[in-house]
Amino acid sequence: MFDSRFQTFDETADPSLGAPRLKMLRARLAAMNLDGFLVPRADAHQNEYVAPCEERLAWLTGFTGSAGFAVVLADKAALFADGRYAIQAREQVDAKAFSIVPLGETPPSEWLAKNAKKGARVGFDPWLHTGGQVARFEAAVKKAGASLVAVDENPIDLLWADRPAPPLGRVVLHPKKYAGEPAETKLKQVAKTLAADALLVSDPHALAWAFNLRGADVAHTPIALGYALIPRRGKPRLFLDPEKFSARIAQSLAKLAQLAPPSALPEALKALGGKKQKILFDSATAPARLSRLFTEAGGDAEIGADPIALLKARKNATELAGARAAHLRDGVAMARFLCWFDRAAPRGRLSEISAAQALETFRRDTGALRDISFPTISAAGPHAALPHYRVTEKSNARIGKGVYLVDSGGQYLDGTTDVTRTLAVGRPSKEARRANTLVLKGHIAIARAVFPTGTSGAQIDAFARRPLWEAGLDFDHGTGHGVGSYLSVHEGPQRISKLGAAALEPGMILSNEPGYYREGAFGIRIENLVAVEPRDMPGAERDMLGFETLTLVPIDLRLIEPKLLTGEEKAWLNAYHARVRAALSPMLDATERAWLATATKGI
Repeated sequence: MFDSRFQTFDETADPSLGAPRLKMLRARLAAMNLDGFLVPRADAHQNEYVAPCEERLAWLTGFTGSAGFAVVLADKAALFADGRYAIQAREQVDAKAFSIVPLGETPPSEWLAKNAKKGARVGFDPWLHTGGQVARFEAAVKKAGASLVAVDENPIDLLWADRPAPPLGRVVLHPKKYAGEPAETKLKQVAKTLAADALLVSDPHALAWAFNLRGADVAHTPIALGYALIPRRGKPRLFLDPEKFSARIAQSLAKLAQLAPPSALPEALKALGGKKQKILFDSATAPARLSRLFTEAGGDAEIGADPIALLKARKNATELAGARAAHLRDGVAMARFLCWFDRAAPRGRLSEISAAQALETFRRDTGALRDISFPTISAAGPHAALPHYRVTEKSNARIGKGVYLVDSGGQYLDGTTDVTRTLAVGRPSKEARRANTLVLKGHIAIARAVFPTGTSGAQIDAFARRPLWEAGLDFDHGTGHGVGSYLSVHEGPQRISKLGAAALEPGMILSNEPGYYREGAFGIRIENLVAVEPRDMPGAERDMLGFETLTLVPIDLRLIEPKLLTGEEKAWLNAYHARVRAALSPMLDATERAWLATATKGI
């Protein structure tokens, strides 16, 4: 009845392989006259989701999280993972081979400075690190009296016998009816921002936005891996593998840019360097290999923020309308799933995998789903305490009485969705109800926030944490991340977190997802997507902003302790549920409408 076409549940981590592969790597390093090596979880574009051929960190250590780093020295090795993956790292990695170090407490560069031996030669692949990252590691090894050495061949690639081939996903054009603006207009906007002679576009998401194209080179995010050079004056150059697009698409793209394969980029940069040109390299994604090659040829490399990131983050009217349509469609699929779940879960026959398969099927039944926006986090009981839990055939648990958390999303041509709901199966415990209500209070605080223009995400992050802080609790992830328009479910520069320095601007889409996690017991997270919008306030002396909530999915009333909510919080929840009920009911059958009426009743 239900199945999954966009995700698998295979167990790919095998801690037993860590020690022998580490031994192989050390032998290879010795043959290369190296005493250590840096292993990021990265590709040449610093993507969150990478092609299978780029999963070097997972191959070496077994760790499959989307963010991590390893440092290998001759006598010790360490894996670094942040708070989201602390438990996962302990489960997937051989702790006898790799010390597991909390990334938030000790950065890899700091660890290297303390542990590298004097005179050691530590290797790195310059395609997998930005110039800024390299500078930090160079400073670290200098403290230790060691040196950092760029390698021409990655030693892991030499050892990885069955390494998958690079991806060749098909490139398609993203129509104006979804993009809102033609690519010609976007490219002119980018050119006008430049003080340098040209911009090197190294972020595939920026590439997709600027040229109105989408690809299929990585899972769950419709991007094509490639580069572009956008000059201040003249025709851009687009570096994409010609095997990825048809003759018709090549003809369309050729009207926008000169086409060349990515292999031609180094020589193009050398030629521009020889002409003493100044090129802006994105500090977040440009590989050190390219910026150094350019400067060595005589060019002036400006390392800074890619202006496309901010242009892309400010969704236009068409993209915002698309986001609303996508969330309405997604809300219907979620309501059908939740109605089904409420009938099926108490019978005790559901598993984490079967629930994830059902949810994907309900989304596919819309007829508009292109992909899921990330692997579904389907987590029962203690697994819900792992913020980025990924269910596998090995870890798959039965959904029993207690708390079930599902974090999921869809990729539609008109928008990207991401929603988390924490659900009660049977009668929830008093502790779970209290924790869920505190999280809800923080969620409502963000949803109701008004703030002056120029306010950053860091300035409002504490709104979501205050109810938890007052109870001596907290969570170890940001409150919200930016979201793209049929692009990445995690987009910058906008975010609501302690590190969110970018000012929030109208049109930006972000998540609102505070949580709480009690290891070994349960986890809570409530997530909606919101769009920044102007807010008219009588008597306001400054231009003010607020949030439009895009997500239309009921919040489980069984996990709410009403006495912990203020009158204003109850009013917000009741108004939200009334809006959800009015929007979704016309598209549901009689059984689903009856369920929705109960799920959204006022408190």
